[in-house]
Amino acid sequence: MKYKENIIVGISIGDLNGIGGEIILKTFEDARVLDFCTPVIFASVKSMTFFKNQFKSQINFHSINSMSQLVLGKVNVFNCWTEPIKIEFGKENTKIGAYAIKSLQAATKALKNDEIHVLVTAPINKHNIQSEDFKFPGHTDYLAQELEGESLMFMVTETLRIGLLTDHVPVKDIASQITPKLIEQKIDTVYRSLKKDFRIQKPKIAVLGINPHTGDNGVIGSEDDTVLRPTLQKIKESGKLVFGPYAADSFFGSNNYKNFDAVIASYHDQGLIPFKTLSFGQGVNFTAGLNKVRTSPDHGTAYEIAGKGIADENSFKEALFMGIKLFKNRFDYEYLTSNPLKKAPRNERKK
Repeated sequence: MKYKENIIVGISIGDLNGIGGEIILKTFEDARVLDFCTPVIFASVKSMTFFKNQFKSQINFHSINSMSQLVLGKVNVFNCWTEPIKIEFGKENTKIGAYAIKSLQAATKALKNDEIHVLVTAPINKHNIQSEDFKFPGHTDYLAQELEGESLMFMVTETLRIGLLTDHVPVKDIASQITPKLIEQKIDTVYRSLKKDFRIQKPKIAVLGINPHTGDNGVIGSEDDTVLRPTLQKIKESGKLVFGPYAADSFFGSNNYKNFDAVIASYHDQGLIPFKTLSFGQGVNFTAGLNKVRTSPDHGTAYEIAGKGIADENSFKEALFMGIKLFKNRFDYEYLTSNPLKKAPRNERKK
């Protein structure tokens, strides 16, 4: 996709009763952000005006009903609905969940149609979004269905990247889901993302064990010896710099993670607990492996502080700028791999 320097970033509003509206407004209060991107908030002007009044924002919205009406350099609001909505901060509400999905679906459609370059998703409530028409545990699974590629939850900062073999899976089902095929697929997705999205020529990847102490030679489980180690050896023989399995309990405390370009955890909490401990408020959830760039902040709806004006927008802002950076890196990579003797014409790009 060709683009102008001012990248168009679509933003799904998330749970209207959470902190999404507040952190979005706080991010764009600094007008300099518009030098880097043109935002399109998928919600409604009525809803965004409610947030503007609640948080005493000075932002002027440009209301649009189709992407053809977008104005570069403005904070555009795409009207996904026109009716007024009763917003009650901090309350879980299935009707509010339905509006979060309306926003996500409209933003995803624009992403698929190349009307936006990047998608940044504000937090949703995974419980109140469930319906007969939407039965996904979260953004990642929905986007994996709608977009091309093999999705992977990749938690990233400038210095730390953690991918997951399994994500929203009950603990009792983790070991049975980790198969040689899954391991190869996830490592390949991380490897390709490190090269394409992060411009790392020869990625070095660490993999954490499934069981405590990687099974202690079968005393605490056999999966590390029978499934994980043989698969990692096979991947090494293909030429990838993949190491492990490492015992997860000491891997981060010893700073061993600093020796690698990415770490792959076996399951959700094994990866996200250290990630959020080391980088909370600065981390970004990037859905790697898809044919489009999607990022989100590393936190949830934060009902307990919603509406109070004290939400920290830094993780959302990091998600915004990380999405822009990843899109540019991916554009350059694809251009250079298809034109190996040329430099990416950054100053000549057009939408």
